[in-house]
Amino acid sequence: MTILVIDAQGGGIGRQLVSSIKQALPEVEILAVGTNAAATAAMLKAGASSAATGENAVVVCSRKADVIVGPIGIVIADSMLGEITPKMALAVAQSNARRILIPFSHCDNIIAGAEKANTTELIQKAVAEVQKLCGAS
Repeated sequence: MTILVIDAQGGGIGRQLVSSIKQALPEVEILAVGTNAAATAAMLKAGASSAATGENAVVVCSRKADVIVGPIGIVIADSMLGEITPKMALAVAQSNARRILIPFSHCDNIIAGAEKANTTELIQKAVAEVQKLCGAS
């Protein structure tokens, strides 16, 4: 099972996801892709099995992943302060992987109901979904 974690900006959400998934499912391969070097480095430091950076890495890795996890902005072109290109958003949206999207209201995208969500709780819920998809509970 290959879990792809995608993040942008400083990689803080991706770092938390990688660390939490690694703790819950130490046997899975966690592939981290950042839209920039800082995001990639944060996820690699958190324990990702391997990592890459940039648009082409998102496109290629989205084809290879069984599960893609990240903020909802990874499927919205020009989100995350413009770091998610249309090609990245399309690759994630069209991937055959299961997608676990964390609902953050940022960058002019308002997710109804997400404004009261606690980041830690959202990460825990995302990890629980990854565990279900991997057959662990």
